[in-house]
Amino acid sequence: MVRLRGAALLLAQGVRRIRRVQATVMLATSHHWLPFTQMNAPEAHLRRFVRGEGSWLYDESGGRLFDAVSSIWTTIHGHCHPRIAEAIAKQAHLLDHATALGASNPVAESLAARLSALTGMGRAIFASDGASAVETAIKIALQYWQNLGQSQRTRIVRLHDSYHGDTVGAMSCSNIALFNERFSAITFETFELGSVDLTSEDIAAVIVEPLVQAAAGMRTVSRHRYEMLAGMTPLLICDEIATGFGRTGTMFAFEQAPIRPDLLVLGKGITGGALALSATLATDRIYEAFLGEYLEFKHLFHGHSYAGNPIACAAALASLALFDEEHTIVAALSLAACIRRRLDSLRLHALVRDVRAVGTMVGIELRAERIEPRGSLTPAWRIADGLYRAGHFTRPIGDVIQFVPPLCAREEQVDSFFDALIAELGP
Repeated sequence: MVRLRGAALLLAQGVRRIRRVQATVMLATSHHWLPFTQMNAPEAHLRRFVRGEGSWLYDESGGRLFDAVSSIWTTIHGHCHPRIAEAIAKQAHLLDHATALGASNPVAESLAARLSALTGMGRAIFASDGASAVETAIKIALQYWQNLGQSQRTRIVRLHDSYHGDTVGAMSCSNIALFNERFSAITFETFELGSVDLTSEDIAAVIVEPLVQAAAGMRTVSRHRYEMLAGMTPLLICDEIATGFGRTGTMFAFEQAPIRPDLLVLGKGITGGALALSATLATDRIYEAFLGEYLEFKHLFHGHSYAGNPIACAAALASLALFDEEHTIVAALSLAACIRRRLDSLRLHALVRDVRAVGTMVGIELRAERIEPRGSLTPAWRIADGLYRAGHFTRPIGDVIQFVPPLCAREEQVDSFFDALIAELGP
């Protein structure tokens, strides 16, 4: 009987493996071109999900995967949360969309007011993705100085190894060569923090990622690094696309740093991960510089077709309500404590070079030179593939295994991930 059960288990695993391979073949030959993905790559680079629930993703084979990266830092309360799904459905039957150019809607107004109350910033303008919100912030900063008669302020200062998105302005403010070097013909020069005098009268803004540079492999930034920004004249743009909405243990990471943004960029988790939406928030001082007579043309010359989409804004309002109803920040702090407990021993592993963590955002940098690649899989991709087979979905960043779980994740899911990681790394 035991042998029969063992054979049945092996057969079931084989069937799931065949279905996953079939799904990979379908994806590789479909019309869907995936971002940041080599479509001619092995199965480990190509996944296909058909359903989500809580912290789980389900593939076509019926396999259940723990979403260990919150679908790239977006999912907060879990996939398909009924509260958010209900809000989306209700709004879709009331007002699906209306332009924000010269017009408003009650849902966008409510969300702007809610974000203003949370951040202490006066105004919010919406877009559909983080990079677009960064572009908005850059253009607000440049036009702000023009409206004040200081059009010479055009230079932007950034952090080392910064990443702010893939549109032209966002790329220009980024400093990860692998992402940007192919497009240098269309980007403009920006300057690293510490390399220029911030009292210079040609600097428009400084853009930073508070506490964690996620795309740089969860690189942490010392709070003292921001002290030089206090009292400066250039505008401070805080990019909280990745860090916002509880990931670092507070609603926003800038709350833990000695800084106060003039412009705040939000995205990813703003809807709980359900729909595409982003926001750029500005202080009243910034906003008021854009007021005047129509023919003065001081108004902001920037916008997007789906800015303030009511359905997306309804999802965001539902997500923010869940922070209160489900005590999400308290849950995030508890989750971070569970993670820290597992990281202490992992730091001592022979194949681990460094472990970086702030709140629930974790990067585990491998000693890749000590790990044998497998076929065309790099060492980090080999480990990530092993984790997938053990029921955990993540994507490496270079040699870094990232772990950024939904804030609703449970302790046993955290333990299961790290148990699987240690099993893959070996003793």
